[in-house]
Amino acid sequence: MLPCCEICHDIREGAPTDDDEAIARSLAGDLAAYEALVTRYSTLAHRTAAMLGAGDEAEDVVQEAFVKAYRHLGTFRRDAPFRPWLLRIVANETHNLTRSRGRRAELVVKLTEADHPGGEVPEDVAVATDRRARLLDAVRTLPERERQAVVCRYFLQLSEAETAQVLDLPVGTVKSRTFRGLARLREEVARDLI
Repeated sequence: MLPCCEICHDIREGAPTDDDEAIARSLAGDLAAYEALVTRYSTLAHRTAAMLGAGDEAEDVVQEAFVKAYRHLGTFRRDAPFRPWLLRIVANETHNLTRSRGRRAELVVKLTEADHPGGEVPEDVAVATDRRARLLDAVRTLPERERQAVVCRYFLQLSEAETAQVLDLPVGTVKSRTFRGLARLREEVARDLI
């Protein structure tokens, strides 16, 4: 069974039904098939770029990543999943952007839609918003390597294997960077409570 994200929900006639078909048709010159891949992964790619430090330039990073992915689609290993391969390109483009800025990457996090559940006490909403802001600030202060691992694992909800593929690291390195990042976040949160 294919993961949900790899199943095309596009009901248009002739649209590719999964990533494999979209890739095969794209390689044969079907631009509409590649457009289906872009549509399917744009939101995730944008979120990845933003959380890894592209900030206001995330849209440019994502566009460049999709162009590069298209140009190199012929080198894509067909037995591998497309999503981690694409996100690795997004991560590399983001890294190139932040490096070229000549300064430490600044995260611009776009949270999922702000939830304003009815019936919540305004003070509770304010406290939750403050906690979320402090957590995001703490994530932003992590060393880049640890921040990337934490963002991929917990904000993008990628598996360790997918994170390793996206960041081009061994799984063991992902585990250690995630562990160190979480330890720093725990220290920061504990310090905040004192």
